Amino acid sequence: MEKHLKFSNQDIISYLKLSCQIPSTLAAIATQKIIAQTADKLGIEPSVEELQQAADSMRLANRLLKADDTWAWLDKHYLTIDDFEEIAKTNLLYIKLAEHLFTDKVEPFFYARKIDYTGAVTYEVILDDEDLALELFYALQEGEISFQEIARQYVQNPEIRRAGGYQGIRYRKDFRPEIAAAVFAASPPQLLKPIITPQGVHLINVEEIIAPALDEQRRIQIIKDFFSDWLEQQMSELEIVAELSHNHHSASSSELPKPA
Repeated sequence: MEKHLKFSNQDIISYLKLSCQIPSTLAAIATQKIIAQTADKLGIEPSVEELQQAADSMRLANRLLKADDTWAWLDKHYLTIDDFEEIAKTNLLYIKLAEHLFTDKVEPFFYARKIDYTGAVTYEVILDDEDLALELFYALQEGEISFQEIARQYVQNPEIRRAGGYQGIRYRKDFRPEIAAAVFAASPPQLLKPIITPQGVHLINVEEIIAPALDEQRRIQIIKDFFSDWLEQQMSELEIVAELSHNHHSASSSELPKPA
């Protein structure tokens, strides 16, 4: 075998076609075009300082701390320095357009749905037997056993077992409705009476209810969600047509593989 393999543009396109990646590739291209055209229509143009900052952020994200690192990364990805700057500009336009379209919608959206952003820190053990769950519930209330001891005995997942049944911070959407109603009505720290669901009998200790806050991370996430929905709507209104050759027309129906 040759020590060097050369690939043409046609080889790459052929691979994308045969690996069924053309639709996702076209969708990504269409997304970029929608963002660029909308930004241009709205007069959104990044400043030189913003572009420099975006490029610096790209270097940091890819650990390109030295010039040699940057050149090696560009070579690996078959990019020029102009391509690098174009990527930085595309990323920046995404952010600026999303902010332009949806910044004013964040606060009304958040405060109308504060209940959905309230978090709960819980510990949970799911049992198969209701009588056992009640027995353990009363033993916990009397201080005869700890929740960690119950988790060690009855939780199958090793990580959750080692953490004493700890579930982390979860939101209303993360719970079944009947469990959410009990969890968010609790006055922590509070042990809930066993709750029966199709999964089993849930023994839950509510450690803390976390009041919602519109911090920067949540603000950015809400804008991203709005922007994703907007892009999806824009895409749904487009007919994407690629000028790619189709060879299947040359085969007669009798030559096509039969369904299994």
